[in-house]
Amino acid sequence: MVNLRVRSRSESSSSAGPDSKSLRWGYFVYRHRYLVLAVFVLTVLLSGWYGRDLAGRLTQEGWFDESSESVAASKIADDTFGRDTDSDLILLYTAPEGATVDDPEVRAAVTGALAGLLAEYPDRILKIDSYWDSPFAANATDATRKHAFASVGLRGEGTATVENYAAIKDDLGAGGPGTGPGGTTVQTAGLQPILAGLNTGMQNDIHRAELIALPLVAILLYFVFGGMVGALLPVLIGGMTILGTAGIMRVLTGIIDVNVFASTVMTLVSLGLAIDYGLFTVTRFREEIAAGRTVEEATARTVATAGRTVMFSAGIIAISLAALFIFPNGVLRSVPYGGISSVLLAALLSVTALPAALGIAGRRIDFLGWKRFSRTKTEEQIDAGFFSRLARWAMRRPWAVAIPIVLALLALAIPFRHIEFGGISEKYLAAENPARIAQERFDELFPSFRTEPLKLVVVGANPQQLSDIRYEANQVPGLTGRFEPSAATKDGVNVLNAGLADKRDADRVIDALRAIPEPPGVEVMVAGVPALERDSINGLLEGLPLLVALLALAALLLMYAAFRSIILALKAVAMSALSLVATLGVLTWIFVEGHGSELFHFTPGPLMFAVLALIVTVVFGLSTDYEVFLLSRVAEARAGGADPPESIRYGIAHTGGVITSAAAILIVVTGAFGFSDLVLMKYIAYGMIAALILDATVIRMLLTPAVLKLIWR
Repeated sequence: MVNLRVRSRSESSSSAGPDSKSLRWGYFVYRHRYLVLAVFVLTVLLSGWYGRDLAGRLTQEGWFDESSESVAASKIADDTFGRDTDSDLILLYTAPEGATVDDPEVRAAVTGALAGLLAEYPDRILKIDSYWDSPFAANATDATRKHAFASVGLRGEGTATVENYAAIKDDLGAGGPGTGPGGTTVQTAGLQPILAGLNTGMQNDIHRAELIALPLVAILLYFVFGGMVGALLPVLIGGMTILGTAGIMRVLTGIIDVNVFASTVMTLVSLGLAIDYGLFTVTRFREEIAAGRTVEEATARTVATAGRTVMFSAGIIAISLAALFIFPNGVLRSVPYGGISSVLLAALLSVTALPAALGIAGRRIDFLGWKRFSRTKTEEQIDAGFFSRLARWAMRRPWAVAIPIVLALLALAIPFRHIEFGGISEKYLAAENPARIAQERFDELFPSFRTEPLKLVVVGANPQQLSDIRYEANQVPGLTGRFEPSAATKDGVNVLNAGLADKRDADRVIDALRAIPEPPGVEVMVAGVPALERDSINGLLEGLPLLVALLALAALLLMYAAFRSIILALKAVAMSALSLVATLGVLTWIFVEGHGSELFHFTPGPLMFAVLALIVTVVFGLSTDYEVFLLSRVAEARAGGADPPESIRYGIAHTGGVITSAAAILIVVTGAFGFSDLVLMKYIAYGMIAALILDATVIRMLLTPAVLKLIWR
């Protein structure tokens, strides 16, 4: 056993109770409560108005590792030949019943429609190659001659390409069976329709969270507090955070590219945390009122206790998100910029606008309440409550509690060894999504033509050297066909294209291509979407140990700074790690191995690579966050003179209900994203739900008191 003496921050200024600086701020907020509330409400309203066009400024860029060979090779190819536009948009034509794509009527109608499209949108469309008039005509129809396709190359790069697709999509003839030119059926495949499906799905997810989650949270909080005012105040902070964050992110879009995926994640995390912070603050205010203090004293002490913990919690989440800066992917780097801003805004509102509103509400905090729920428990009732009894039970038999729980969590982590990673795919869309249906149909009909080919970028080779390199590349198994030049040699640069037969075999094929001997003075690089994705995935996996190390180190330092105990800091990191690996095991079991795919309506497959880093960061941060809330009350009791077992019991008793309520609120918020049509958002939603359930129940309420009893005497 280790003899620990937890030293809370309150001890540094007095033997017990909040420090004087925090109290002074709390009294200031109360005395100027109307002004404070008005200033912050007006500020976030202006911020929300400024960010009203945020959705149109988000990008689809930043998915790839900017430091990788594939990105460097892509830049050389694009600078030399221009961006490869063949995979931007594929129009898949199916001839009407009893006809083929070779019939003169069908041919004339389709070619006329394509010519008209190009004439109408010369500033949007770069070129159109089709079965009827293109260099790849021999491969652009199937054996039955019932199907053919056209490749539409769009102008611009990145977001400009997305906007160009949005401008022309209503004129592509894809209105349903037989509604295309000449009675054909037109389906749209390719990169832009898939990205548009992802973009639309993520925007719908944000609106669903704002329109559905907030009212549901308000209802849940009504049962938590039993009063209308108490229930609405955390929701007010959540709404203010959404408005304020919109303006902050609007500013960020003028400085960096903010990916729509990062925006969705930031909305989920900041909204959930804002409401959680509101819950903790309102709960503490009601406790202070129940203890017989005046409204002014209760407000000041709430800011000095719960407010200080909220700010410390926001610091932990901010530092956790900042660890994502180690990755060169734009989508991961845009998360901490916006995420840190929004989390700190939620914390700021919780120590300014919220206590001001509490000071105004005062003893009317339970107004329009349901007496059965609105009764504030006394100290004696809390001490005799469920969580107090649970803590005593766990501490009476700590080994019998700790060992089975640890073994169970490790068992949940076992499927993690089967985890697989992938890049952007049509399979992340709903099974009935038109872009996914079209892409899968296209791949089935034209297996030798890939909208995402592998590319060999060869620099400085003479004709014989190029021929030798091409011969060696064609010997590599796993390709849909031979490498063919995409254009004539220009400035000493050549680009060769070939399709990848199976994305899951990408690493082996890419490694074999990169192992091709380079003649003196010649550079051979592998590019193309499969290589871009695999380089990003492998870069993420290589950086993952550093990410985990940074998260653990930050948690250790912050926990030690808060509680002056290295043992408690180590325990907190170990608990967070257990929660994380168990969550990743559950995610793998569900989404990679496919258990429950019919129930949750998704297609099992590799995890989106960016999701792993986000889940590791957010889950680790949230787990450490709950540890801070619990240990802050343990330290409070210890500072007041309680012995270790009593301090543990007090901490569990006084935070058990709040932590489980906070977890329930976050589950409601993330649950709104669980109804997403996008599998990658289901990953995040169900991953956070699994982590919250595990963390707020068995880890925090059972394992924590048992382990504390074993290490603390």
